[in-house]
Amino acid sequence: MAEKFDNLEEHLEKFIENIRQMGIIVSDFQPSSQTGLNQKLNFMITGLQDVEKCRQQLNDIHVPLEAFEYIDQGRNPQLYTKECLERALAKNEQVKGKIDTMTKFKSLLITELGKVFPEEMAKYKAIHGDDPPS
Repeated sequence: MAEKFDNLEEHLEKFIENIRQMGIIVSDFQPSSQTGLNQKLNFMITGLQDVEKCRQQLNDIHVPLEAFEYIDQGRNPQLYTKECLERALAKNEQVKGKIDTMTKFKSLLITELGKVFPEEMAKYKAIHGDDPPS
């Protein structure tokens, strides 16, 4: 998979460099540079075709829109990944805390119900595989 990204990156870099060179030619256009400009235009078309071929190989890749918003804001898109992981970790800790609390509550509830309803709780424990009834 990495080679597909490397291939796309290489084609994009060539395309960008070609556009840069074409911009130089156009900014100081002389009739004698028409041949060079035509050649750069043909390279641009070929470059777009190469990028299109790479795009078809990476069709199953989906980038979240938020990552593009980071880029538009001038931020590193890797920060998006970092922040997503941090949010997931925080949410995971929160859910783990809730699970731990509910487990403790269940244990205390069973203990207290066992004091009030010993026979019923013995049956409950027998059904759920806890302590067998005595």
